[in-house]
Amino acid sequence: MDIVLIAGMWLDATAWKDVLPALAELGHRPVALTLPGQGDGDTTATYADQVAAVTAAVDAAAGPALVVGHSAACALAWVAADARPTKVARVALIGGMPNADGETYFGAFEPVDGVVPFPGWGTFEGPDSDDMPTELKAAVAHGAIAVPAAITHGVVQLSDERRYDVPVTMVCPEFTPDQAKEWVKTGEIPELAKARRVDYVDIDSGHWPMYTKPVELARILADCTRT
Repeated sequence: MDIVLIAGMWLDATAWKDVLPALAELGHRPVALTLPGQGDGDTTATYADQVAAVTAAVDAAAGPALVVGHSAACALAWVAADARPTKVARVALIGGMPNADGETYFGAFEPVDGVVPFPGWGTFEGPDSDDMPTELKAAVAHGAIAVPAAITHGVVQLSDERRYDVPVTMVCPEFTPDQAKEWVKTGEIPELAKARRVDYVDIDSGHWPMYTKPVELARILADCTRT
């Protein structure tokens, strides 16, 4: 199956470099995206440009694809299910949740000079990054891409309720499946509360398992293609 991989904030396609060969060995066709404004050098890119890039990747798939979002990009994966409900076989959400219609794409940090730079590892102390060696943190921070505010301030638009028929797998890294289920139950993730099938998978990692547990993550994603 074609697997579209969308990394979260400050990352480009290279974030998946250790996941790609593991997925290929398992018989899949992974496609890691470098989003507009997030690694391609386009400082004028908008949120709409990123949405267009994701839907184009889904359209280019040979058949219904698994669309994988990481962190903030879980919103983009869910938007793909809304835009192409018959072309998305399943959505896998790694360490994040889909935004609701009308919400700001990524409002966690205020822009500085028109971009949102990586805020440093102090922001992610604890379970998010405890599994990352110092050298890995340094390498990721060095390659981090400041994201244009026109992307982070974009407004999520959802319109096709057929997205709720698309199966979802929540891959739970720094939080547990039980925590995620509780968030859905209490209405903290309204989009998933309406989804007709949501599965939960634990992975013993921090927020960036593509770096620290790439082979295990690949196996989890491969399992997502079977149901």
